[in-house]
Amino acid sequence: MKRFVPLYFIALLIAFAPVTTPAQAQSQSATPAAKPAAAAHPHSTAPHTDPALLHPATLTAKAPDQYEVTFKTTAGDFVVTVTRSWAPLGADRFYNLVKHGFFTDAAFFRVVPGFIVQFGLSANPAVNKVWDKASIKDDPVTQSNHTGYLTFATAGPNTRTTQLFINLGENGSLDGQGFAAFGQVTTGMDVAQKIYNGYGESPDQALITSQGKAYLDKSFPKLDHIISATVTSPAPAVHTTPAHKAAPAASKPAPAQQ
Repeated sequence: MKRFVPLYFIALLIAFAPVTTPAQAQSQSATPAAKPAAAAHPHSTAPHTDPALLHPATLTAKAPDQYEVTFKTTAGDFVVTVTRSWAPLGADRFYNLVKHGFFTDAAFFRVVPGFIVQFGLSANPAVNKVWDKASIKDDPVTQSNHTGYLTFATAGPNTRTTQLFINLGENGSLDGQGFAAFGQVTTGMDVAQKIYNGYGESPDQALITSQGKAYLDKSFPKLDHIISATVTSPAPAVHTTPAHKAAPAASKPAPAQQ
C-alpha cells in the first residue's frame, strides 16, 4: 500500500515550493538529476531475519520513556533520540522494529531534498508481507515536524506500519494532517542531509514490498541503506551470574563429570 499525504497539501507545495509530499508514497514526480560521481552501495547478499519479525502481533514491548537508536548507514552514522510521551504508540512500534532488526539492509528509497528522506520497507519481501496490514492507531500530534524530526508515514488515518521519514526541512504543514513526530536526529543530521537523492521518487514502493532488496540492487544500486539500527541508550540490561562463594574444604573430593 502506498503511503501519502492528502492531495490538498500537494497543491500547496506546488504553489509555494518545488517539492512533493512525504509519501508512503504516491505517483512519481520529476526526479532530481543523479550525481554522476556517486558510487554504488552493495547490499549484503543474505541479510539475517529475526524469526520474530514474521509475527508482528507478538512485538508489543513498551518502549522506555526515552531511548536512543544509532543508525549505521552507507552514508555515515546518525543517532535518533525518541521521547515516548510525544507519540507513545509510534515510539513503541519503532522500538520493537529496531530491537528485532527490521531495518537491517533497508534502503532510503525516497529522498526529496529540503523535504523528507523516507525508509522503512524491509529488504526481505516475506517480512514486508506480514507487516503490510499490521497498522497501529494514530497518536495525537504533540510536536511539529521540525528539521530532523522522525515521523511515521501513513496511507490515511490509523494506517501506520513500518515506514518513516526524517524531515529535511521545516514541515509544519504536516502537523494538521496527523503526522505525529516521535523522535529527533540528535547527532549526525549532516549525514541524513547527504543521503543519496539522485533517484528522487523513482523507486516503486509496491515492487520494493514484493521483491525487496533484489529489486533495488538491480534498478537503483546507488541508494544509501541502513547497515544496522540498534538501541544504544538506555543500554540493554546485562545479566551476569553472581560469583560463587568458595566451597568449604571437604574431606572427600567433589564428584566430577567424566
